[in-house]
Amino acid sequence: DAAGEIIRPYFRANVAVETKADESPVTIADREAERAMRAIIEAECPDHGIRGEEFPEKTGAGEWNWYLDPIDGTKLFITGIPLFGTLIALARNGKPVLGIMDQAISGERWVGAMDGTASLNGAAIKTSNNEDISTARLFTTSMSYYGPEQLDGFNRLSEAVSLNRMGTDCYAFAMLATGFVDMVTEGYFNEWDIAALVPIIENAGGVVTDWDGAPLRFEGQVAINNVIAAANPGIHAKALAILQGK
Repeated sequence: DAAGEIIRPYFRANVAVETKADESPVTIADREAERAMRAIIEAECPDHGIRGEEFPEKTGAGEWNWYLDPIDGTKLFITGIPLFGTLIALARNGKPVLGIMDQAISGERWVGAMDGTASLNGAAIKTSNNEDISTARLFTTSMSYYGPEQLDGFNRLSEAVSLNRMGTDCYAFAMLATGFVDMVTEGYFNEWDIAALVPIIENAGGVVTDWDGAPLRFEGQVAINNVIAAANPGIHAKALAILQGK
């Protein structure tokens, strides 16, 4: 709620855009929203660690760490396209146990909760039961994010499915959790780009791993490579085989 209150007035307001060291864009909305979320966490959970996109890491005193991406999809935000999201995750000993994706403009909020549920605005959600690669719907953010070997794997998978689209960042993962997308692959992520989406997708019935099939771990490594989210274990296994060239 706090992040959304800050983000909405800046949307389609022609805010100034800066370029960070990694050449990604950032706005005042990104920074103010993360600052507001950090203030709440530091007041309520002072011993917890915080890792966010816009500010230095706060080291925690125990097993709990928060991952914050105030605007995942800043390029969408600055071009007036309401498919970005605020991502909030809580991890215990490296495993995300709570995830929230909030779309401040549409009023949509996905939650993957510690009680094993997944919901959109309070209503339970479920991933697709489609296990047929040939009829699958595949999303990725941009082919430019893949290295040469990754691109070969993605191209094989893209050629095997019936529909592939690009450019929706976290929103594609949310649509996978809600049953409208079958697979999402990415070549490179920061921890805060994906941590919140894991509990949402997994509690809705999906699978999130790297391209070797290993679960994602969140232990301060920052860079996470070769992510695939799939609607169910069956289509996940088939997609992995294609990505790996088997």
